[in-house]
Amino acid sequence: MNDATGTTWFGALFDPRNNSLNLIRLFLAFAVLVHHSWPLAGIPGDPNFAGDTLGGWAVAGFFGISGYLITASRWSNSIGTYLIHRIARIMPAFWVCLLAMAAFFAPIGYLVAHGSLHGYLTADHSPLNFLMSNFFLKMHFYDIAGTPVNVPYPGAWNGSLWSLYYEFICYLIIAAVGIFAFVRRYRWPLTLAFLLSVIAQANIGFIGWLTHNNYNVVVLLRLLPFFLAGSVVFMWKDKLGFHWIPGVLSFAAAFVVSSTVPGWGVQASALFAIYGIIWLSTVFKQPQLIAKNDISYGVYIYAFAVQQLLVVFGLHEWGLLWFSVVAAILTVPLATASWLLIERPIMRRVRSATRKKKFPEDVPGLDAARYPDGKTG
Repeated sequence: MNDATGTTWFGALFDPRNNSLNLIRLFLAFAVLVHHSWPLAGIPGDPNFAGDTLGGWAVAGFFGISGYLITASRWSNSIGTYLIHRIARIMPAFWVCLLAMAAFFAPIGYLVAHGSLHGYLTADHSPLNFLMSNFFLKMHFYDIAGTPVNVPYPGAWNGSLWSLYYEFICYLIIAAVGIFAFVRRYRWPLTLAFLLSVIAQANIGFIGWLTHNNYNVVVLLRLLPFFLAGSVVFMWKDKLGFHWIPGVLSFAAAFVVSSTVPGWGVQASALFAIYGIIWLSTVFKQPQLIAKNDISYGVYIYAFAVQQLLVVFGLHEWGLLWFSVVAAILTVPLATASWLLIERPIMRRVRSATRKKKFPEDVPGLDAARYPDGKTG
């Protein structure tokens, strides 16, 4: 199949309007919910592979898909438009989620634990303190007025929110490197960046020593290779193409590398895994309802709190299966409301506004034609 750069090595180009990435992201969000069922219910032995949990692998998948789509968005937009889109996509729904924790979930948990709401507003980690301290994505604490309590996993209403801060840092990295024309025009800069991120993970002990084991640096370096893997797949998509043979082989290679190379094999396998995921999205169809409504973000940011509230009322004693099923059923309406009332309306308004207002472009505009799927995001 031909495009502006020639013939692909394998298969066809990625079609931004005919794929199942929404469905895959929704599956990953529910995988995180299932993973959390074990610790939240106080049951040991949650599944893991190659030193990471089901939830850890799902977050890695999120970062990889995000790397692909976010790089496409950056390459097709000025830095001003790009940053406005990214803030609008992640922040408003996050803020409403924080408000829901402070105004709905935590008061119920506090009332169950103390019999009244006396002292709720004046506690050390008060609702207002929770909102203000965590306002800019970095989660400084997860409890509100000491709740939830008397549960297997106390002191955290929404443990899923930790990853958003590091994802936004990845957004900023792509925003910065996208200023340089050669990064946008050639494949090797981001390919080299991915290789360096894997090398950094392989030497994380030394880097930890240099940074005095700075937690944020360690976590970012663990996740960055997945995001950059998505960026690299995007840069090579018009040359590689997507086909079942390299797709299946990529998953096989990811399995072998991640399971046989300790310490950094998971990050080294990211390029194979993300190529496989993007290929998979070209094979499986998704329902039109899911294609037009992406509730995966809402599922991700609300599921943990729903599960904790169920635990407060003892529903985890029904067993892992029913606990997970009920949590999923109750999470979907919240996620749907987040999409219909917050995420989609805000993004539509922002896209409309940025189309009317011109931002200074730092790279010649031919890239927007070369990367049409950058219109995602």
